[in-house]
Amino acid sequence: MLGKTAGGLYWMFRYLERAENIARLVEAGFRMALTRSSISASEWESVLTTSGVLNAFNARYDKWTAKDVIDFMLRDPSNVSSVLTIVKNARDNARLVRTALTGEVWEAVNDNWMTLNQLLAKPVREAELPEVLNTIRQHSALVRGALHGTMLRNDIYYFSRMGTFIERADNTARILDVKYYTLLPHSSFVGSNLDNVQWETILRSVSAHRSYRWLGEDDMTAPGIARYLILDRRLPRSLAFCADQTVKNLDLLGEEYGDQRPCYELASQIRARLRNRTIEEIFDEGLHEYISRFIGMNNALGAQIETDYRFNG
Repeated sequence: MLGKTAGGLYWMFRYLERAENIARLVEAGFRMALTRSSISASEWESVLTTSGVLNAFNARYDKWTAKDVIDFMLRDPSNVSSVLTIVKNARDNARLVRTALTGEVWEAVNDNWMTLNQLLAKPVREAELPEVLNTIRQHSALVRGALHGTMLRNDIYYFSRMGTFIERADNTARILDVKYYTLLPHSSFVGSNLDNVQWETILRSVSAHRSYRWLGEDDMTAPGIARYLILDRRLPRSLAFCADQTVKNLDLLGEEYGDQRPCYELASQIRARLRNRTIEEIFDEGLHEYISRFIGMNNALGAQIETDYRFNG
């Protein structure tokens, strides 16, 4: 496969995953702001911080209000990480690699763009926000469903899935890091009812609240939830699951191409850091430090994949 095609597939699915993750993050901020109405501005600041667009927002606005943050995150054309901008990027990449996609996948991506372009044509009112965010998530799921149901399991599929899991791991790590390092108003809140409510909201933001309950987990505390989101290999959005799937798809790609490239070794190192570890060891190391290292290694892996498979030609 041409490197440009591989890169188009990889980034198409990174963008689709990113759009869904931003919707989940905005929902988490919205829920947290409702539980802490007296200092809701700090919750919206955390949404911007997690997304890496705090400086860009501050250059345009003086306050972190729900109305402005929601508009900036969902539809502002000046924000390169807004949902509307990202979905357009995904569609542009899909057009680039259209001959590599089934008709169902292309139609799902194109319909995603047209629906959201219309839905986000005007500012979203807070009363409409839950329905809008649900639509964003649903359309992302439709594209994934078309991919799973209609695509051959070959290099096209493997590059698509790698894009999904590299992006998803980054998002889960950033949510965890900002929650633990930035969100709490004071260290005295750690372990309090307020702290536990916020961790529960984080579970909801990655669609893991119900599954956590299904497993019989009642430990709504930082260690219990961090263990689930970092180390549980059954959870599709945990760091461990994403690392496993990245290695798996790189391995399958290696079999198809008849070689293993440097990115495979790096992915294996990341997976190893998530195996045979306890959450107590991670907290002893420092959750912020551990997550920061993970984000750095995950970013390096993404760059190595681009180099190894010549995405730039």
